[in-house]
Amino acid sequence: MVGKMVSEKPLVIFSESSCCISHTIKSLFNDFGVNPTVYELDQMPRGRDIQQALSRLGCNPSIPAVFIGGEFVGGANEIMSLHLKRSLKPMLKKAGAMWV
Repeated sequence: MVGKMVSEKPLVIFSESSCCISHTIKSLFNDFGVNPTVYELDQMPRGRDIQQALSRLGCNPSIPAVFIGGEFVGGANEIMSLHLKRSLKPMLKKAGAMWV
């Protein structure tokens, strides 16, 4: 199920609506002018099942979990590290999530 969810959009974030770290990551992408597909797991009927599947895929912690171009990139630490290395925007452009 997770594979199908992440393969349909260039940028997917699995989040929880009350998680401040997730909010920070979503804000970073919004500041880039990117509109990610966000799945708020705490507001979805099968959110717990998806969160367990993310854990099995190696997402630890399981939220936020960011997928770019259908590939798992990481959580907040990995995203911030890529941003500081100036590698995040090129990844987003390559995946078709960002045009400028």
